Order: sequence, then structure tokens, then C-alpha cells
Amino acid sequence: MQPNFVAAPEPALRFPVGLLGAVLATLVMDRVMARLPEGETPPQVASGVLTGAHPDDAPQRLATVVHYLAGGLTGPLFVWLLYAGEFLVGGPTPVTTLSVGVVLLVLMIGFFVGVVLPRSRLRSTRRAPVARDWTLSALAYLFVLVPVVHLGTALL
Repeated sequence: MQPNFVAAPEPALRFPVGLLGAVLATLVMDRVMARLPEGETPPQVASGVLTGAHPDDAPQRLATVVHYLAGGLTGPLFVWLLYAGEFLVGGPTPVTTLSVGVVLLVLMIGFFVGVVLPRSRLRSTRRAPVARDWTLSALAYLFVLVPVVHLGTALL
């Protein structure tokens, strides 16, 4: 007896959905970050790490470029992880989509909090609030990205 596999959407169609979802999610994330006390600090931290500067003195333009580039590329990364998850379970399901969303959240937070933030010149007393606001921003991002990709994929 052969397993019953549900076909996943074609990558040529699904990756653009991921990119569109990423753009929308990044715009929503911007609005959330603007309302949080340390919300706009993570891009400055990334810029500071790349240039060796303190986040308060890091180049704003680089912070903006890094923020939008990372936001835009995370959508296609989500689609790639989704294909990997679907391969493991035998096809696309809503549970797989949500599970991959959780995995991506852990990766996003883990990379920022475990790799980027410790390399910054930010005072240790500010690191926990920055990590908290980054987590809230990442959640907002995924609350947009995951449904857009799931619904966009369903329409394909």
C-alpha cells in the first residue's frame, strides 16, 4: 500500500507568496516596533555589530537595510522550512504550517538573542528589554507571515 501524499504547491509560485508575506509582515513589524520601548533598537544592534559601533551610534541606514533585507528573506526561508516540514510529515497540513512557524520563531529569537545581542556593545542592563521587544516584534511578524503563506498557498 502506497502512502497518500498531498502535493505541495510549486516552488515557483510558493516562494513569491512567501516574499509577499514577508513584505507585509515586515511592515506590520515596523508598526509594532515603533510602539515598544526598545522596539527599534534591534536593527541598531545589528548595525552596531556589523560596524563595531555602539547601537546608539550605529549607522541608521545600515540598520534599515539589514532590517528590511532580513525581513524580506525570512519569508522565503519560512517557505523552505515549510517544504522541509511537509516532506517529513508527508504533505502540507495546518499543523505543519503552525509547527514550522514555531520553529522559525525559535530560530529568529535564538539567532538575535544568542548570536547578535551578545556581540553588541549594548549595556547588559538593556539586553533583556531589547530581547523582550525583539520577541514581541518577531511574534507580530509571524502572526502576519504564517497566515499569508498558508492562505496564499491554499489559493494556488
